[in-house]
Amino acid sequence: MTDVLEKETFSFQTEVGQLLEIVAGSLYSNREVFLRELVSNASDACDKLRYAALTDASLAPSEGFAITLATDKKTLSISDNGIGMNHADLLETLGTIAKSGTGAFIQALKAEKKDAPGLIGQFGVGFYSAFMVADRVDVLTRKAGEDAAWLWSSDGKGSFTIEPATREAAGTTVTLHLKKDAKEFAEEARIRHIIKTYSEHINFPVKLGDETLNAAEALWTKAPSEISEDQYTEFYRHASHAFDIPWLTIHNKIEGSLNHTSLLFVPSMQPFDLFDPERKSHVKLYVNRVFISETTKDLVPAYLRFLRGVVDSQDLTLNVSREMLQHDPKLAKIRGQVTKKVLSEFKKKATKEPEAYAAFWGNFGAVLKEGLVEDPSLRDRILEVCRFATTGSEALTSLTGYVERMKEGQDAIFYIAGEDAGKLAQSPHLEGFKAKGVEVLLLSDPVDEFWLQHIHEFEGKPFKSITRGAADLDTIKGDADKADTEKEGAADLSKLITAIKAELGETVKDVRPSKRLTDSPVCLIADEGDIDVNLERLLKRHGQLKEGMPKVLELNPDHALITKLAERAESGPDDLLKDAAHLLLDQARIVEGEGPADPAGFARRLGAVMSRAFGA
Repeated sequence: MTDVLEKETFSFQTEVGQLLEIVAGSLYSNREVFLRELVSNASDACDKLRYAALTDASLAPSEGFAITLATDKKTLSISDNGIGMNHADLLETLGTIAKSGTGAFIQALKAEKKDAPGLIGQFGVGFYSAFMVADRVDVLTRKAGEDAAWLWSSDGKGSFTIEPATREAAGTTVTLHLKKDAKEFAEEARIRHIIKTYSEHINFPVKLGDETLNAAEALWTKAPSEISEDQYTEFYRHASHAFDIPWLTIHNKIEGSLNHTSLLFVPSMQPFDLFDPERKSHVKLYVNRVFISETTKDLVPAYLRFLRGVVDSQDLTLNVSREMLQHDPKLAKIRGQVTKKVLSEFKKKATKEPEAYAAFWGNFGAVLKEGLVEDPSLRDRILEVCRFATTGSEALTSLTGYVERMKEGQDAIFYIAGEDAGKLAQSPHLEGFKAKGVEVLLLSDPVDEFWLQHIHEFEGKPFKSITRGAADLDTIKGDADKADTEKEGAADLSKLITAIKAELGETVKDVRPSKRLTDSPVCLIADEGDIDVNLERLLKRHGQLKEGMPKVLELNPDHALITKLAERAESGPDDLLKDAAHLLLDQARIVEGEGPADPAGFARRLGAVMSRAFGA
């Protein structure tokens, strides 16, 4: 650690400065939540030191862990005897928002203005809520095992200072110099009410003078019948530093050869780090109510990383290290039991409350589907709770529901993959399927292409992309419409196809008549056995594929444009047909969300064709 002997001044990270401007302007109408955030931070600090003391008893405080509040008419302080911070910790923790997506968060805050309590909890920046009620915040802290103490101070207007200080023991004291319109938070009766409302089940005593304000008991050790919905909600908010209401609460106790209790919550909104590359768990592991770890992936699989809450077991060794956790068979068994219970609860919710489940799926479905790749042992259970957008209904569907609705003669589960379900629903590839009334799944999450490499069928029905290979719809008995009758008078495209192949050369793999198009003149598909169109796009974007395979250009023999071109091709190729070949290919590329391969050439050819059309 660098020796620092005098006061230093630092500028906040740009995003923090923007955040504080919004927070200081009363982001919330309910400002009292700041105290819950600071008490929760103090509780976390005590948890961390209690864990560190398992391997170094000298770090433990001489008295029991506690959070102490003190007040006068102008200030409110929150003290703990937890892990504390050193100079580097202060810079990292209180000088930046060391989280992903900060820019997007700031934009969301600006858009919401105020009364949007979910946002700060969503992005894990609860400490800064102190500036809603304080015009200056002082943080006196000393890290356990170190002699030096530090004073961090800021008015929340762009900078902060750090200077050497004196503190007798490890821990942290946050002192709020209250704004004139926030003096109510210096009143003991107001403080008691806030702690009782928000922090009743903090796992450490919260004291005001000699009075303990909370029950200081682990909520998960109580019977569910003894816990109210409000108590569950406030515990969830404390444990996860969130502000939303949990979408689902799962309180479960397992007794037998391996005892453990879990109290888990599914948020009603996406946490800020849901798609962070580290994919950390946020379920805390306790052994006999002693906090062990929060980030072990061996407790909850990465595809359930949106879960919040605790798992407590009496049967794990108390002195277990984080490294040992990775190889503990008991923990692996707990993980399996917890995961199966969660998936079971999802199945119940999906069956009994499909609309509510659809909201959950919109938030976390893309993450849950990662389990189809990562967890082969539970793949069938995960598939049961997966839901998909479909051309058959505005509501999401299960794969079982899809199979039940399959048409007579249909032998595959058809899907189309891309980046936007709304745009996929307008794809020309769907036209023949829509005409037949054949349902197609709309897969718009990047993970879809990857789990489809591992799961090739469901209930004996293979998955088949409608953008790859021939679309043989003749064997399917569809709805009574034009698609079920033989089309008469379809144009002979042989000479047109020959002319287009000659002009486009190796830029296309083949040119064929289409059975999937009813309204559009052309589309591009991947040939049977080639990489599907969307998977190729994803691989190219991530640098795993440099050049894509040439595609097959399909022509609609019933489209007026193709018919006219076919008639012209009977007289042999000419300049118009050559231009049309490139324009048809570019049109198909544009529909796929790509640009023309040669924009200048596209503009020139389009101008030439329009000139001919208007006799110019």
